[in-house]
Amino acid sequence: MSFNDVLKKSFLNNFSPVDAGVTDMLVVLGITLLLALYLFFIYRILTRKEFYNRNFNLSLVALALITAAIIVTIQSSVVISLGMVGALSIVRFRTAIKEPMDLVFLFWSISLGIICGAGLYHVAIVTTLVVTAAVFGLNLLPAARTPLMLVVEAERKDGVEQRILEAVKAASKYYGVKSRSASNGQLNMVVELRAVKEDEVLEKVCAVDGVGYVSVVRQGGEG
Repeated sequence: MSFNDVLKKSFLNNFSPVDAGVTDMLVVLGITLLLALYLFFIYRILTRKEFYNRNFNLSLVALALITAAIIVTIQSSVVISLGMVGALSIVRFRTAIKEPMDLVFLFWSISLGIICGAGLYHVAIVTTLVVTAAVFGLNLLPAARTPLMLVVEAERKDGVEQRILEAVKAASKYYGVKSRSASNGQLNMVVELRAVKEDEVLEKVCAVDGVGYVSVVRQGGEG
């Protein structure tokens, strides 16, 4: 008997396949479905209405069930597990996930499928409750105000830039010029600032002689 035969026999003896019967599969998929539905409603409650994606939410439930079925299948046969690893390794997903919370729920759904497929239901339940408490608890914390981007177009006159910055300083806690450009008697400025009242910034800058256009844009994040 060669070394490869000994190694193969030892590996097969140590591998104890799980008999995935119909009843066992129904139990696994049933518990996974309950937790996935819980995840469905948590995502619906936590996600703002304007950012809610129903198709993505439905895919979370299906993804948890499919992952659980894959884990049970892998446990049932070493040959199938190796073939499935090779098959899944060639899959490429190119859909960009724009919202960070969507990525969290995506991994949450996959984790539920893996844990339930392994039969560790108590771990899945405890993890789900802890993650829910953490997400909702942190969501209640007040968010820091994000900086504003002030876009100003004005006539290119002597001292107009200085007067604009003085108006910005009077209405904000912090400010800094990000960019400035001039062409054909026109001055364009972009100023980053932090202010409590956006209307006050607009009023003071608009009151500067020579200013023709003012726009305030809030950067990404919670306001």
